[in-house]
Amino acid sequence: MIRWKYILHVLGALIVCIGVSMLVPLGFSFYYRDAGIWPLLDSFSLTTGFGVILYVLFPRSDTKAAISHREGMAITTLGWVAAGLFGGLPFYLGGVLSQPVDCVFEAISGFTTTGASVIKDVEVVPKGLLFWRSLTHWLGGLGIVVLGLAILPFLGVGGMQLYKAEVPGPTVDKLKPRLKDTAMILWKVYLFFTVVETLLLMLGGMDLFDSLCHTFGTLATGGFSTRNASVGHYNSAYIDIVVTVFMLLGGMNFSLHFQVFRGRPLAMWRDPEWRFFLTIVAIFSIISALSIYGKNYESFGDALRFSAFQVASIITTTGYSTADYELWPSLPQCILVLSMLIGSSVGSTGGSIKCMRIMVLLKHSYNELIRLIHPRAVKPVKLGMQVISPEVLSGIWGFCSLYIGLAALSTLIVAAAGVDILTAFTSTLACLGNVGPGLGAVGPIDNYSAIPEFAKWVLNLDMLLGRLEIYTVIILFVPRYYRK
Repeated sequence: MIRWKYILHVLGALIVCIGVSMLVPLGFSFYYRDAGIWPLLDSFSLTTGFGVILYVLFPRSDTKAAISHREGMAITTLGWVAAGLFGGLPFYLGGVLSQPVDCVFEAISGFTTTGASVIKDVEVVPKGLLFWRSLTHWLGGLGIVVLGLAILPFLGVGGMQLYKAEVPGPTVDKLKPRLKDTAMILWKVYLFFTVVETLLLMLGGMDLFDSLCHTFGTLATGGFSTRNASVGHYNSAYIDIVVTVFMLLGGMNFSLHFQVFRGRPLAMWRDPEWRFFLTIVAIFSIISALSIYGKNYESFGDALRFSAFQVASIITTTGYSTADYELWPSLPQCILVLSMLIGSSVGSTGGSIKCMRIMVLLKHSYNELIRLIHPRAVKPVKLGMQVISPEVLSGIWGFCSLYIGLAALSTLIVAAAGVDILTAFTSTLACLGNVGPGLGAVGPIDNYSAIPEFAKWVLNLDMLLGRLEIYTVIILFVPRYYRK
């Protein structure tokens, strides 16, 4: 039986964490003396107050019972919904966005690390609110729930159900026997890369504020920038290279980072998914560079620089841009759309289908061809030296079927709201894959402000579905979920 009082109790604690995090941007608001001070303070009070009320009204009666799998999925999904609702308060109270749907859209886009924005001119937004916008990326990168596992002791009992619901990918890799230790390790790696990239960007000429905001967007593979022209505003090859490298690191399975830090540097090169991911990035970058060389850029070096950045940005589902790729030929645009579908590695901060699933499906399809030639042959699907079990294989096929079906359905609904087909298709892929920019009216120099209100709610749901790997959200709509 699902313990809804317990779910609300835990949800209250998570909401309090969201509220407390709103105090972090206050430092920049005070430093720049901008108009974000009171919106952040009011949002902190409302969010924290509501969380405390939930926490107190629904106390945990059973201190020993573990969180069940179904309860874990409910807490995760409701936690992300709450993050979107309360995370949008600073934008509404600060007058940055006047419509509730836009405030929720911006917050959900931040926490799900999508990076799809409805703010037309980010450079006029108060620094404190702009920092909060980027901080939602950083918090959502490895997940609010994983953060809760690291800092809230009462989630350490039975917390594996929360971890399974939150961490992306078909399998869950526990680095330590205790889940709390696993979450803490992931956040230590995350913090380390945050510090390193921030320092490198500052060496490239960014101030501390811009460096932090772009680091948050890079490692979380989110894409919110403090500039209207995104990373292209700086027109710096050095900054492009630094951001490209850290986007790829953000798109890498974080358990591999841990192994490298433990003195096993060859672990990443022995990982078949990481090799596949880098190969795809290299091939797509070279093909795109050859396509735009001589047409959009006179130097092949520039063509490779801009194409590699854009491919890395889209395939890691970051969404930063240094060029208006809608001016590129059709081939590199098609490559970018394909990159939206593929995504990065499992266990990363990226979204979309992910490379491991693509690899397994390709291997399984090849094995089916072999079976037509040799009907009696027994050839299991392997990923490296690991045999993929039928259960995992079935789960991957089910996920991909749901993903494609939801993408098609969402495209039809968004198009029915009056959006042109190119915009409807790519905005759906961009939100479901947590990418951000698409083509048409949501291209790299545009945003989602012109999308009709009803379509924005659909895309809000797409962002949640994509970030929580579809099953965690959609299971709540299955009647049997609520039965004993």
